[in-house]
Amino acid sequence: MMSRRNFIGAAAGFASVAALSGRAQAASIPEAHYATSAETQPPLLPSNGPEFHPVVTLNGWSLPWRMKEDVKEFHLVAEAVVREFAPGMKVHLWGYNGQSPGPTIEAVEGDKVRIFVTNKLPEPTSVHWHGILLPNGMDGVAGVTQPHIPSGKTFVYEFELKTSGTFMYHTHSDEMVQMAMGLMGMIVVHPRDPEQHRVDRDFVFMLATYDVDPGTYVPKVVEMTNFNMWTFNNRVFPGIDPLVVRLNDRVRVRMGNLSMTNHPIHLHGHHFYVTGTDGGWIPRSAQLPEATVDVPVGTIRAFELVADNPGDWALHCHKSHHTMNAMGHDLRTFIGAKQSPRVAKAIAKLVPDYMPMGSSGMGDMASMHMPGPDNALPMMTGTGQFGPIEMGGMFTLMKIREGLARNDYKDPGPYKFPEGTVAHDVEGRPAEASRHEGMKSSKSPAPRPSGHGYHEHH
Repeated sequence: MMSRRNFIGAAAGFASVAALSGRAQAASIPEAHYATSAETQPPLLPSNGPEFHPVVTLNGWSLPWRMKEDVKEFHLVAEAVVREFAPGMKVHLWGYNGQSPGPTIEAVEGDKVRIFVTNKLPEPTSVHWHGILLPNGMDGVAGVTQPHIPSGKTFVYEFELKTSGTFMYHTHSDEMVQMAMGLMGMIVVHPRDPEQHRVDRDFVFMLATYDVDPGTYVPKVVEMTNFNMWTFNNRVFPGIDPLVVRLNDRVRVRMGNLSMTNHPIHLHGHHFYVTGTDGGWIPRSAQLPEATVDVPVGTIRAFELVADNPGDWALHCHKSHHTMNAMGHDLRTFIGAKQSPRVAKAIAKLVPDYMPMGSSGMGDMASMHMPGPDNALPMMTGTGQFGPIEMGGMFTLMKIREGLARNDYKDPGPYKFPEGTVAHDVEGRPAEASRHEGMKSSKSPAPRPSGHGYHEHH
């Protein structure tokens, strides 16, 4: 049983995450910055405090701060937001400061930070600082390390950033609902020495999944496995911006996974080294060369490469159904099944607008422009300079170009291939393959019976 004296002492231990009220406290809260554009914003260069090389948040932005004495102050506002997944589809989510995921928080190793959190949601919330080493009372687990933040209230968290690396922030209250509604964001803590772990271009984004029925706007929060929207920073292809890189730049890509499954992220045309997790930097002696890195649930992976191979290189999840939009999980497979015009006509009498498809694959869907439900995207979409791309979901491009300015992140358009470097068709019929004279066709051996009654004799 806790005495009054012990209770007062315990309460003082997490006084900084108590609710703020009154004119004096309200006057001390920094301005809340908002953004609603889904376009990738330029890096936020530091205007005060230690020098660092800022990140670029894919289809997102970094949260401005103010300096108060020697403390960096940020202000997060948890609220309902509308996020465009791609042109033609908007989803009603919960996020921070106008977007989901919320803005990236950037600071420097050794910084003292004070983060105000205002709750404009219809239910209580909290914020957990995933991977950050801090006092227990600042950890953000509602009911365990702090009271819940009631609707309409502002709490404040205060701690020192002891280590550099890539981390996350997300709700730790009614997680099944609030995480499924998109209440999450990224944290980047830069090394105190700006030359340590330095790269030329530094990208960061979140991996998240949702189940949104075609024609609806709100995710199904009780879904556990059967998702149909697979996102990079709550955007799906073709709505995901490219990662624009200057030729021979050293590049880092940081990814946090708060979805319900792992994602093997593959980059074409390059090998890279996995250099960081949500536990910090991986020693060079432990780094392995990779072309694909698996990002487990609730973790971060960062990889680095030298972008020495120009072109438009695909960056995507290698689970094939994660590169589709609103995939119908109950579709039947008709590959090899011939649907005659007579049968198709008979079906059309029962199902208006029926169109036979799928007997030779689903690729044709990418070039079809059939009407669909409101607020829905084609399962496969996108057009490149050579035709349909036939992708969706977790797919984008790393566009590597010569001659870009240092901070130029504008889409340079399609890659101009040097003459003679594109795969092409071959005219004429290929010659019959020669066969060795000793090779004869033979029937496959009869299968052996299985079961306990079969015994091989020697």
